[in-house]
Amino acid sequence: MFTLLEQSDAANVPALQQAVNAALSYLPANEQMKLVSDRMNKSVNKHLYYTALANSGSQKAMEMITKAYNTETGANKNAAFDALTNWKSFNSIYPMLDIARNSKNKNELSKVTDAIVATINKSNETGAIKYLYLREVMQFAQTEKQKNDILRLLGNTGQYQAMLFVAPYMDNVALSENAALAAMNIATNNPAFAGVVTTGILQKVSKTLKNPDAGYQRESIKKYLDENPQDGGFVSIFNGKNLDGWKGLVENPIKRAKMTPKELAAAQVKADAAAKTGWVIENGELLFTGKGDNLCTNKQYGDFEMLVDWKLYPGPEPDAGIYLRGTPQVQIWDTARVNVGAQVGSGGLYNNQQNPSKPLKVADQKVGEWNTFRIKMIGERVSVWLNDELVTDNVVLENYWNRSQPIFPTEQIELQAHGSKVAYRDIFIKEIERPEPFQLPADEKKEGFRVLFDGTNLNEWTGNKKDYVVESGNIVLYPSQNFGGNLYTKEQFDNFIFRFEFMLTPGANNGLGIRAPLEGDAAYGGMELQILDNDAPVYKNLQIYQYHGSVYGVIPAKRGYLKPVGEWNYQEVIADGDRIKVILNGTTILDGNIREASKNGTIDKRDHPGLLNKTGHIGFLGHGSLVKFRNIRIKPLK
Repeated sequence: MFTLLEQSDAANVPALQQAVNAALSYLPANEQMKLVSDRMNKSVNKHLYYTALANSGSQKAMEMITKAYNTETGANKNAAFDALTNWKSFNSIYPMLDIARNSKNKNELSKVTDAIVATINKSNETGAIKYLYLREVMQFAQTEKQKNDILRLLGNTGQYQAMLFVAPYMDNVALSENAALAAMNIATNNPAFAGVVTTGILQKVSKTLKNPDAGYQRESIKKYLDENPQDGGFVSIFNGKNLDGWKGLVENPIKRAKMTPKELAAAQVKADAAAKTGWVIENGELLFTGKGDNLCTNKQYGDFEMLVDWKLYPGPEPDAGIYLRGTPQVQIWDTARVNVGAQVGSGGLYNNQQNPSKPLKVADQKVGEWNTFRIKMIGERVSVWLNDELVTDNVVLENYWNRSQPIFPTEQIELQAHGSKVAYRDIFIKEIERPEPFQLPADEKKEGFRVLFDGTNLNEWTGNKKDYVVESGNIVLYPSQNFGGNLYTKEQFDNFIFRFEFMLTPGANNGLGIRAPLEGDAAYGGMELQILDNDAPVYKNLQIYQYHGSVYGVIPAKRGYLKPVGEWNYQEVIADGDRIKVILNGTTILDGNIREASKNGTIDKRDHPGLLNKTGHIGFLGHGSLVKFRNIRIKPLK
C-alpha cells in the first residue's frame, strides 16, 4: 500500500491513505511510528505520509507534522496543515493556535478556527478548559457563523468569566441572540454567580431575546432573579486599564504591623513607584515583566471566593503564585521543571509544612496558554480549583511568617513576582460574610468560663482538622475515609463544666470524649459520653448504656430529651472528680459516680482502663456521621 500510495494519481491518494491508516490501526502507536518514519525517510513525497503519522495519535507524530508545517513549503506544508486540522486529539489545539497566531491568510484562519471549534466541541475537557480556548479562538473567527458557534459553546461552559465575555456580543445584531442565550444559560444554571453584575446582564438578556421561546426564557430569568440576591456577588478588582486598587509590596504583614504610620507611608510610596515599572497593562491584561516585587490589593480581605485567569510565559524558570491574606501561596509553575518538583502541578499551598502542600492532581495547561483558578478561603482553610479540577481541598493555610500563629484574619491579596514573566486577567472577588464570633454571656464570663470555639477557627483544637471544618460559625464534621476521626482540645482538663450546642442529622453518631488521651479509643482510654440520634430506626436494638448522654458502657442516661433532628440541642457536662453529670436542654439526664458504677465491673463487661483518669483531653469522637457543634466554652473546677 505504501508503494501504491507513491505511484497513484492524486485522485486516489485519499482512499489509499485511509487504507494505510486502517492497516496501521492494528499496530501499537510506537510500531506505527517506526514503520511510517522508516518509509518517509526513503521517500521524496513525505507529505503523503502525514495522515499516517497522525493516525498514531502520538505526541512525537504531532511534533514531526508541526515541524513540517513550519519548515516545509508547497505540498509538504499543505499536507502538514491538513493533518493537523484533522487531528483527533485535543493536543492538536496547541499547534493550530500557533498557526492562527502567526497567520494572515483568511482562508487558513477560517479553516483553523473550524478545526479548533470542532475539536473543543467533541472533547471531554472541563468547562473551564473549553472556555479558555473558545475565548482564544474567537479573535481568529472569520465569519458570523463561526462566532455564533463559539458563543453557543461558551454558553455550555458554566464559567463566570465566559458569561462576562459573551455579554458585549449582545450589541452585535448578527450575534446578539446567541450571546444572550449563552449568558442566560451560564447565569441561570449557577446561583453562586448571582449579584449586581449578573442581574444587569440578565436584564439585558431579557430585552435582547427574540426567539420563539423568549417568553419562557424571560420567565426563567425572572424566577432566577426572584430566588437569588441581586446585590453583592463578584466584584472586579482589576479594571484592565491601570493599577487602580493595587499597590506595591511593603515587607510582610508582621513587619508592616510594627511600622509607624509615617514609616509605612514612606515605604509605600517607594514600593508603588517600583510596582509601576514591574507591572504593566497590555491588551487589558496585567503583566509582570519579570523585574520587581509583588503587587498587592489596597483592600484587605477576610473570607472570600476569587476567580482569576493566569498565564506563564516561556522562560528560564516560569514561576508565580497568589498570596492569600498576605501569606504565600497558591503555587503557579511550569510542570516541566522537574528539578524543583514542579511536576506535581499548580494550585497547591506550596509553603505548608504540617498540612498538605501539593495539589491533588496535575491540571495545568502548557506554558504559554491561559489557565483559570477558583480559590475559596473560609477561616484558615483554602480550596483551589484549577481549570475546574479540585486540586486543594479545604486545607489549612499555615502562617509562613510565624508558624506558631494561625493565618491572619484579614490581609491583602498579592500577585507574586518571581523573576518570570506572567500575566493575569479577569480578577474577581466575592467577599463572604463571616458570622460574629461567639461571645460569652456576662454571667458566664463572671463565673470564669472561657471560649474553646468562637465560630471562627480551631486554634484551641488538634486532631482531625480535615474532616472537622469551620463553616458558618459551626464546627461541622464531614466524615471521609477517616470515618470521621476525632477532634480534641489541645489542652488537658481534669474537673470542669463544659457547655456546647450540637445538631444531629438522621442516624447521626458521635461522642464527647473526656479525660481522654490523644491516641487509642477514647471510650476506653478515657470515657465517652454518647452523642446519638438514638430514636433512628437503625438504633432500635441499643443497649441501655448506648443512648445519648450515657457514659458509654458504664452509666445509662435518661431518654426522651433530644430535640428533633435538625434542631440545635444545648448540653452541659459537669465532671467533678468521680461524679459525672449531663444536662440536656435543661433536663438532667445523667448524674452518677463512675467509681461506684464500675466497682463490680462495668455494664458492658468491658475493660475501661482510662475510666478513672484524673485528667485528659476533651474531644468530639466521629463515627461516620455529619454533626454540627457551636458555642463551646469551659469552666475549670478546682
